[in-house]
Order: sequence, then structure tokens, then C-alpha cells
Amino acid sequence: MNATASIVSKVWSFCTTLRDDGVGYGDYLEQLTYLIFLKMADEYSQPPYSRNVGIPTEYNWQSLKAKRGAELEVHYVTLLRELGNKPGMLGTIFTKAQNKIQDPAKLYRLIDMVNETQWVTMGADVKGDIYEGLLERNAEDTKSGAGQYFTPRALIKAMVECVRPEPNKTIADPACGTGGFFLAAYDYLVAAHQMDKNQKAFLKHETFFGNEIVAGTRRLALMNMFLHNIGEIDGDSMLSPNDALVADSSKRFDYVLANPPFGKKSAMSFTNEEGEQEKDDLTYNRQDFWATTSNKQLNFVQHIRTMLKTTGRAAVVVPDNVLFEGGAGETVRKKLLETTELHTILRLPTGIFYANGVKANVMFFDNHEASKNAWTKDIWYYDYRTNIHHTLKKKPLRFDDLQEFIACYNPINRHERKESWNEQSNPDGRWRKFTYEQVIARDKTSLDIFWLKDKSLADLDNLPDPDELALDIIENTEAGLNSFREISMSIS
Repeated sequence: MNATASIVSKVWSFCTTLRDDGVGYGDYLEQLTYLIFLKMADEYSQPPYSRNVGIPTEYNWQSLKAKRGAELEVHYVTLLRELGNKPGMLGTIFTKAQNKIQDPAKLYRLIDMVNETQWVTMGADVKGDIYEGLLERNAEDTKSGAGQYFTPRALIKAMVECVRPEPNKTIADPACGTGGFFLAAYDYLVAAHQMDKNQKAFLKHETFFGNEIVAGTRRLALMNMFLHNIGEIDGDSMLSPNDALVADSSKRFDYVLANPPFGKKSAMSFTNEEGEQEKDDLTYNRQDFWATTSNKQLNFVQHIRTMLKTTGRAAVVVPDNVLFEGGAGETVRKKLLETTELHTILRLPTGIFYANGVKANVMFFDNHEASKNAWTKDIWYYDYRTNIHHTLKKKPLRFDDLQEFIACYNPINRHERKESWNEQSNPDGRWRKFTYEQVIARDKTSLDIFWLKDKSLADLDNLPDPDELALDIIENTEAGLNSFREISMSIS
């Protein structure tokens, strides 16, 4: 454990040095990704592995170590470009790769630091912990915008605990960011099951499939997975660069775990006749979709349902607008209730995502074969928003905070659930059931349901701390501003 701490400390201290030169966490993390990958490829090419990992001798780790100064910088730039043209995981890791460390002396120091560690023999959990720590720091660096690709790990872990994936089954994420859902599912499978050789091979090579359209984020996800022992250094990439919403890939999966990007509109930039940049709303005309809309969130919900096998199960983070928006939103909700069993909604508090003012929920639904009757019978709600206060730095969301929800969800047998809410004996209960009939009778089939009293409004004699009130005001203002921006974009 001390060795891990010392590597993490070394990695971070050097990052701090580079930040003085204007190299942000994201750029630093990318360079570290290239170098660790090359070093591991070098280790695999030597005994006892002696593998041909597809890296030409003139661009391998030893070629990089042998150079200094301006010669090193020129060689590194050429190496990145050449490796980006290779097939499989190698080419995906180096797609659009650029050198962001302009000082050759600092680049050499980074190479030297990576060279000091034997990465292949290091435990996957150790390597993974180091890299996950780097990703989290990168997400916290608000200027970089990397937080939008990083879902709180406590939330991901809770979602996986509820879904309880099983060996020899496939897991997909159509907007996988840095791969958080894959890693949590991998950790769960390893801890919960004594797998045989075939199951371990399936887990490593055939379990995970994802889409990530941003090359830099896709690179981080692949490296994160690879360091956690998912995939092979000379194998194919399990992540597609394609926009998942454009077409049905025809692949079907046992589980979909996802937090699709926030922001309602899908848009494509183009240059008009006057040479000005404009944005055109994307509406995906797909026969498998219930409604045609430019609302990205509703499109992801429809796409995820398509991705599932008839026995498939999904847990998806969605913003509030998916629960109440009219028009296409109402159509999608009705169809989802009919064709799948939407059995659980977890209402999340603000202050847990790196994007400010986000009001989100987790929808859990199971797919089924076609039926005349609606598959949804009861929807169970857990309100973890009312009277809950979190902030990213002072009071971040912890896995322990969601233990009560997991217990209520009852992952071992979700058909044996008991409400904690009771109008007479426990009006503050956070766990409550609503029938299909109650929901479809609501205006626009709205799933936006609350029943707890907001104590900050109800009891003026016992107001929350000024800090909490201030945070509430900030969060609500930011949420309102986000809504106005979306309205403004849709008008323009």
C-alpha cells in the first residue's frame, strides 16, 4: 500500500510542476496515458511474455528513452502521429494524439518517472486506483470541463449494487465517458462471484461495449479499463467513436448502465454561406424510436431501450425534464411504461455532479417481450432530494449515503419491498410506491413526483444553516439559468 501511495504522490507532484507551465490536469493525464501504455507494451514485448504488441521498433519505449532535448520532442511528436494510424486498441489510444509538454527536459523527466515502475506486474487494483485518482482530480478541475464525463463513483457503485450483474453477460454504455460504469461492474463481478477460467476470459474480452465520441475521453476510458485488466494491449478497442444515437447497431445487451450527457439539445455545427458558424438541431429519424425529437435525453432513453435484449435490464441517469416534459416526452414515458417494467426511480439531490444546478434521477427498468398489457405495474420512488444537502468539496456524496436506498430497493428480491412512507405513522418516509394507474392518470403521464415537505419552507423557526440556505439558492438559480439557456437555444 505504501508503494501505491508513493507512486500517486510522485505522479501528483510532477503534475503540479507542469501546471506552473500551463499544462492542465487533462493534458497531463493524456501524456501520462501515452507513456504508461508504451511502457507496458515494452514490458509485454520482453520475457516472459515476449509478445508482438504491434509497435514498430523505431517508435517503441526504448526509442523514446534514448533521446534528449529537441531530438526527443521531434521524435515524440512523430511517434504519436504514427501510432495513431495503427489498428485496434493501439490506434484508438493514440487517435489525434498531440504533445502538450513543450519543455523537452520536463518530458524526459516524465518518461523517466514512468520508466521507474514495472506496470505489468503491479496489481490491477493498484494501477486502477492510481488512474481513477487522476481522473477524479481531472474532473474536479472545473476549467477543463472534464467533469461532464465523470459520474460520482458513489452513485455508480450504488446503481451496480442494485442491478447485480452476473458473469457471462454483456454490459453496455452508449455514452461511457471515462468508463466508470464498466469499472464498477467489473469490480462487483470479481468480488461477488468465484469465476472459472472461461468466465474470467469473457469478463476481460467480451463483457463491455461502449460509445464515446470525444477522442480524448475515449482514450482515458480505454486506458482506465486496460489498467483494470479489461481488454488486451494488442486487441481490438471495445469502445466505438460513433454517435450511438445515429443508428441502431443491431447489437443487444444484457445490461445497460449509463449517464448520458446533460443538455437537452443535440446539435451539429456547420459553416453557412457567409462563413459563419451555425448550429443545426439534430433529430434522429429512427424507425425504432417512439418519438422524433431533438431532445438528446429522450433520444438516449429510447436508444437504451432498443439496445436491451428482451431479458435486458437498465439503470440510467436522466435529468428532471425526462420525467415531466410534454409532447415527445409524454409519448416516450407512456411507451416505456407499456413495453418495459419501469419499477424504480431514485430522485437525486443537487450538488453531486460537476455540472452545476443539475437535477437528476436514476430510472431502473427491465425489458420484456411484446405484450398487450403494460409491463409496468408499480413504480417505487426513493426521494433522496428533499431536505438533502451535498456539495462537491465540503459534503460530497458517499456510498454510505445511498445504503438506505439500496436496502429499500432490495436487490436480492425486488418483488419483496415494503414502503417506508405512511401517511399516518411515517409521513417523512422516503420510499413510496405508485401504481401504474395512478401515474398514467397524471397530467402528461408525469413521473415528476414528490410527497415530502421541504423543511426549509415549512418551519421558519428552524431554518437550515445559512451555508445550506446559500447553497440551495445557488443551486436553484443555476438550475433556473440552465433551463433559460435551453429555452433560448430552442428559440434561436
